[in-house]
Amino acid sequence: MRPGRALRAGLLIGAVLGASVSVAQQAAAAPACPDVEVIFARGTDEPAGIGQVGKALVDTLKPMLKGLSIGTYAVEYPASFEFLEAAAGANDMSRRIKSTVAECPDTKLVLGGYSQGAAVVDIVATSPIAGLGYTEPLPRAVVPHVAAVVVFGNPSARLGQPLTRMSPDFGAKTADLCNKADPICSLGRDWNSHITYQKSGLVKTAAEWVAKLVRTTRSDSAKTTRG
Repeated sequence: MRPGRALRAGLLIGAVLGASVSVAQQAAAAPACPDVEVIFARGTDEPAGIGQVGKALVDTLKPMLKGLSIGTYAVEYPASFEFLEAAAGANDMSRRIKSTVAECPDTKLVLGGYSQGAAVVDIVATSPIAGLGYTEPLPRAVVPHVAAVVVFGNPSARLGQPLTRMSPDFGAKTADLCNKADPICSLGRDWNSHITYQKSGLVKTAAEWVAKLVRTTRSDSAKTTRG
């Protein structure tokens, strides 16, 4: 083989092998779809992540859904004392819901939030149209993919408007939980009760609620598939 042809052949083989390696790497990096994904918005001034309450919820939920894979997504937003930034969290939560439904249609979604994070969930669950910084309203087609909603220390509950009442689409799937005398979600004055949800029995109550609804929706999905 002439040198020029040999060089071209070598380059072609290298390109093919390189492309194969790239495809294999992409396939390996592609995330598997979990059976359940918990999308959680942390509370004010907590560090990035799902926060202490979100972690407690997931840790409590896992043994209740033994045999199912559980993924988590931490809603990205400032969680600062500029409370209007909750809209940024709502946009991120909505985008995550829509992308997960598109990429993993069989994954059951659980929406959750604590304190300001609960307000994030309120926006997503009660705003069918854009407004006040919220630009990512959910299409109705994604509603059946949400198995359960849990919020802790929800500010709107203090005003007599818990999420169970405010959301026609998600209200029946929602557990809106308020610790005794928590001043954020009730007329109580025990600030300590607002910052100790991760140690309260309400996390177990929420996990039981989620587990029950996840099993129900998975069972319903299986019946629909067989039908």
